[in-house]
Amino acid sequence: MTAILVGLIYTAIAVGQVPGLRMNRATIALAGAALLVVVGSISEQAALHAIDMGTILLLGAMMVVNVNLRMAGFFRFVGSHTLRIAHTPRMLLALVVGSSGVLSAVFLNDPVCLMLTPLVVDLTHRLQRDPIPYLVGLATAANVGSVATITGNPQNLIIGQASGISYLTFLLHLAPVALMGLVVCWGVIILVYPTEFKGKLPEVVLPPPRPYTPLLSRVLLIVAGLMIAFLSGVSIVTAACAAAAILLVSRLRPRKLLALDWDLLAFFAGLFVVTGAIEASGLSENIFHILQPLLQDGVAVFSLVVATLSNIVSNVPAVLLFTPMMSDFAEPQRAWLVLAMASTLAGNLTLLGSAATLIVAEVADQRGVKLSFMAYLRAGIPITILTLFIGILWLQLV
Repeated sequence: MTAILVGLIYTAIAVGQVPGLRMNRATIALAGAALLVVVGSISEQAALHAIDMGTILLLGAMMVVNVNLRMAGFFRFVGSHTLRIAHTPRMLLALVVGSSGVLSAVFLNDPVCLMLTPLVVDLTHRLQRDPIPYLVGLATAANVGSVATITGNPQNLIIGQASGISYLTFLLHLAPVALMGLVVCWGVIILVYPTEFKGKLPEVVLPPPRPYTPLLSRVLLIVAGLMIAFLSGVSIVTAACAAAAILLVSRLRPRKLLALDWDLLAFFAGLFVVTGAIEASGLSENIFHILQPLLQDGVAVFSLVVATLSNIVSNVPAVLLFTPMMSDFAEPQRAWLVLAMASTLAGNLTLLGSAATLIVAEVADQRGVKLSFMAYLRAGIPITILTLFIGILWLQLV
């Protein structure tokens, strides 16, 4: 019964909806978690214990930081000033890829895509360029850049909490993969869209970004302190919550400061209970025995298994499914890093592969630009294959 229910829940999450019902991934995860408790697959106490409050708090705290950066005009300020210095289409693409990748490594990649997509669409329209290659660059770079840090994306937050790997160790192992991957994104997009990257860009006048300087200065000072705390080995959850608490001490309206992505937090809570039921029922042990011959065959095979599963059920559910098995690996730290690398880079395969790519497509569509599934796939497939190859090769060497 548990296996059937979990299979149905994961299928619905992968599809993103339930036919005939207005449900999204968050409500599917929560309803599925409640159903598993009701049928006895996991007890109420075990379900509450399965919810990793450290990860929930860390994600919520980083959302508070991002809300303050957005209100201060940080993303528009950086994006506008960065894109102003572009003189050729290739340089413009490099700046889009670079700013998206770096910002996604420091902050969560989803808000970065949300803030930069309107700017890229507006700028390409002013320059009379095709926005599609630059939007693909923005989306793929957000995923690739986020692989560098624990705070880069939601699945890395889970891995950072569950593995106990320090922020600096994670950064040193995976930042090179992210940097090489960003170069791959730039090169592949130029090769896939050769006619777009010829000639020079016309001169255009961009409207000033007009950041709210007092708030921006305050937020940047707190973010700098947060990065120092991360790199110094302070508990990531404690440091992030302390930074969020300081930012909440404000004259701004609480409703604006707490305009968080509650759907994502609810999605995480529900998924924790679902994976808790998998572990409590013994399903995870059975799954591990089935996959063990593949998982123990080295970095390459494990990466391909993770990448495949991430594209079937999405990367966050895939990471949670593997989490109970990680202590059984001969080198747990390497296994955790491979899980982070493969689950993140696999998100670039299709337009539906990650929340970041979907956000770019949806926001662009609201502004009259259609990023189709096939248009994205032309660059997504080679970028995913090449970046995964780089990640596998690097993690085999370190």
